[in-house]
Amino acid sequence: MIYRSKAPLRIGLAGGGTDVSPYSDQFGGAILNATVSLFAYANIEPLQEKKIIVEALDRNEHQEFEWTGNLPINGEIDLLKGVFNRVFADYNLPISGFRLSTFVDAPAGSGLGTSSTLVVAILGAFVEWLKLPLGDYDIAHYAYQIERNDLKLTGGKQDQYAAMFGGVNFMEFYEDDKVIVNPLRIRPEYLHELENNLVLFFTSTSRESATIIDEQVKNVNNKNEKSIEAMHQLKEQARMMKEALLKGRLDEFGAILDFGFLQKRRMASKISNSKIEEIYEAAKKAGATGGKISGAGGGGFMIFYCPGNTRYHVISELKKFGGEVKNYTFTKYGLSSWSV
Repeated sequence: MIYRSKAPLRIGLAGGGTDVSPYSDQFGGAILNATVSLFAYANIEPLQEKKIIVEALDRNEHQEFEWTGNLPINGEIDLLKGVFNRVFADYNLPISGFRLSTFVDAPAGSGLGTSSTLVVAILGAFVEWLKLPLGDYDIAHYAYQIERNDLKLTGGKQDQYAAMFGGVNFMEFYEDDKVIVNPLRIRPEYLHELENNLVLFFTSTSRESATIIDEQVKNVNNKNEKSIEAMHQLKEQARMMKEALLKGRLDEFGAILDFGFLQKRRMASKISNSKIEEIYEAAKKAGATGGKISGAGGGGFMIFYCPGNTRYHVISELKKFGGEVKNYTFTKYGLSSWSV
């Protein structure tokens, strides 16, 4: 038997950064995001030999170990090993070997929630194999604990829940890691138009999100009024965008994105840079009415809202920067697991 799973990556549309502690604990956070047809995949194949093989196929990384309940966390394929370590500690695994292989449709550090989505996918494969009694919220929170507590990786809370639930969601974040996922029922024609007008552009750079998020956390702890006020405004942006999307007022989308881009740059110094600013201005001159950096910022993917037929001119301009426009569709579903 082979136990498989896949989970969708997400585009953060509004409110990004307000899901990060301690802001979400002190003030409450709100985010609007949507999953897209780019995925993280995980496969578990039980082996006769008592050994553990972990491999990230998209990164050409491969490690083998004699059977053990605690794989070394040393900077190499740590997400795969960290999930196994936690599952082994909490549940009874069959004392047999296995091969865990993964693949992600976007590079790490690209701003689409790749790491957290991969953890959810890996957990999905283990749940399928071991028939673990975990619900949707349980798996998302479990993934969050593994990343933040076990592996000490800095980040927010939205990605795990987006990967688990899928679709377009308005998420609220509170103290004690409480998360409420509100799925939005959006008319199909609104989603089709948003999909047509929203261009996803990879800048061909990745970034270390932890550095940016650490500065954001420091600003909240130090009561930096400028940074905290920007997060308040981004939380309001999420509510504005939710209402515009539900009511089909897509002509407001660009301005709401532009407002958010202005606020996000005030959260931490490395969120934007000269290249990002140049790309952003070129897209607006070509017809985009607004856009944003996906994820923590500093590089990776950007999105632009291009009303009417301006997407084609915007795409033409973006290609001059040497990046890649990524085709996608919105997805309705989150984590899927099965066996063959």
